[in-house]
Amino acid sequence: MSGNDVRGSATWDLVEEYFRRLHGPALGQPHMLLEPSCSADGSRIAATGLVYDELVGLPRQACFLVDGAELRPLTGPSGSSRQPRFSPDGATVAFLSDRTEAGRFQLYLLRTGQLGEAEATPAVPGTVEYCSWSPDGTKVLLGVAGLGADLSGGQGSGTTYKPKEELPDWHPHVEAGVTEESWRSLWIHDLAAGTTIRMSPEGLNTWEAVWLGPDAVVSVTSPAPDEGAWYTAVLSRLGLDGAVTELARSEVQLGCPAASPSGERLAVVEAVCSDRWVVAGDLLVGAPGAAFERVDTGEVDVTTTQWIDADRLGILGIRGLETVAAVYNAVTGKTTEVWSSTDTSCGTRYPEAAWSADGRLVLIEEGYSVPQRVVVLGDDRVELAGIRHPGTEYLLSVAGKAETVSWSAPDGLQIDGILCTPVGDGPFPLVVNIHGGPVWGYRNLWSMLYPWTPLLVSQGYAVLNPNPRGSSGRGQNFAQLVFGEMGGADTTDFTSAIDALVERGMVDPTRVGLTGGSYGGYMSSWLVTQDQRWAAAVPFSPVTNWYSQHFTSNIPYFDALFLDGNPEVPGDKFHSRSPVAHASKVRTPCLNIAGALDRCTPPTQAQEFHQALLEHGVESQLVIYPQEGHGVRSFPSLIDFCTRVVDWFQRHMPARS
Repeated sequence: MSGNDVRGSATWDLVEEYFRRLHGPALGQPHMLLEPSCSADGSRIAATGLVYDELVGLPRQACFLVDGAELRPLTGPSGSSRQPRFSPDGATVAFLSDRTEAGRFQLYLLRTGQLGEAEATPAVPGTVEYCSWSPDGTKVLLGVAGLGADLSGGQGSGTTYKPKEELPDWHPHVEAGVTEESWRSLWIHDLAAGTTIRMSPEGLNTWEAVWLGPDAVVSVTSPAPDEGAWYTAVLSRLGLDGAVTELARSEVQLGCPAASPSGERLAVVEAVCSDRWVVAGDLLVGAPGAAFERVDTGEVDVTTTQWIDADRLGILGIRGLETVAAVYNAVTGKTTEVWSSTDTSCGTRYPEAAWSADGRLVLIEEGYSVPQRVVVLGDDRVELAGIRHPGTEYLLSVAGKAETVSWSAPDGLQIDGILCTPVGDGPFPLVVNIHGGPVWGYRNLWSMLYPWTPLLVSQGYAVLNPNPRGSSGRGQNFAQLVFGEMGGADTTDFTSAIDALVERGMVDPTRVGLTGGSYGGYMSSWLVTQDQRWAAAVPFSPVTNWYSQHFTSNIPYFDALFLDGNPEVPGDKFHSRSPVAHASKVRTPCLNIAGALDRCTPPTQAQEFHQALLEHGVESQLVIYPQEGHGVRSFPSLIDFCTRVVDWFQRHMPARS
């Protein structure tokens, strides 16, 4: 690769053609579905669809009704609309839309049996992140973020939409800590009165919330609004009368609250977490004000909770590489699995689905070789509308296959992963694609969730997607193995994978590379300092200096927690586990990538490693995208990113025909 501009190069043309063949046939139509919802009687199903009208920017969001084998638009093309939610009687759909002001979502109501436009509700001072119907259908709960509030790493980092200030070019950027716009609050829209009023008190940050019967909500709350405050948030009851009562706290994190319609039963997930809203862990059930009991879920890390009725709780989660749906009966105390699969999964960050009142499960099923489809599971399996067109057929023709692989780390711990390989026999050149978190995990998903995976496979590379110690799906003890140990024993989870795959004749040991973002960016940077076998590395959104990360990131609590260290102590893990401190050991060419808007792992982290490598004579390039945050998501930046990734690996470890 030469020069700064890769547009018009042979690889750019190849990558651009890849995306055009994939998305071109579906322009104006959804290419991905998420946030499934169904009416209580199961007769109506809706979902959010991601739609490209052209390959520019991010896709717009739109709400769709599932009408048999068809997806029927519920909302028009004006702005983005998402999160359709049916009222308890099924007569009204609530959804969020930014049709009035791009980036600022407000609540809209659409009567399903009437013609006409959706009804706009009174605007709230912020942007609505989620909504929830009251059990009696008379009110809608709104979770509202201030304009400029922090986004989590899983949301792409940066901040929520904030109107641009008209300031001269010379005007300095000023930060003063917590501002009025930093907070998240709860509001209630009353359908009969037509009013929307705030119900959470000042000075209380509400990260997520659901109804707790007709006159209260249950929320994950903290006394401060910064991202670091989420890690110590508690579970609280907020009454409509303004009273706030703490219900539970934990030494780890709490999320995914759910309450039965009467509010007499309550569920919450307790989990080791590395990112807000990325929660997979133990299920706790109890009555408000009483002690919670830990439920035996059959070794499933729970990711989604929904009370089906007064006694039955629907859950989804992961067990290893398996996605599982089950029903917990609060009367008998038994959990019954209703569906599981390792060949397919559902949900993006983690498994998600919706339940009807009679216990039917509505999910958007997908796999590496299975384009998305809406499936209803009850007495029978019913497949409805899906995302299948010439673009998905093209991807299936070039993406190779995915298979589960396992190996033993040096300490005997079994590690699993998903290996995607081209057509033909090995040994293949291999790219190790390390996930973020560290508490997250790969599942069998379309494109493995990332477009560069099938792209690399189409160019002759095998791609290993490993779930090292610290990943979700193997219980909380497994997740906690990375506490205080990032860059420790997890290092050999990756090197032992290469040894095993080489021994099995699947991988060429002279052509093995690394990539990954966030924790994956850290490990891609760290591994090249610990072992010189790597032919090339592409860390993106990395951490390379834990000391400077702590004082420039918006989540300093995270690194103190997961390193179990103190940046003020010389020689602490903040220093000894930082890749920049070991740059002299690196021999691997590194392409370091970051987004300028990233507040979780600021772009200076990539810059520090780049300069440290150059100082020691190691080939390195630094690429910073001015309009991206935690990861590269929008076009044409995504084409540029994939072009540079493919070029880097082809240059340093070419796939041989």
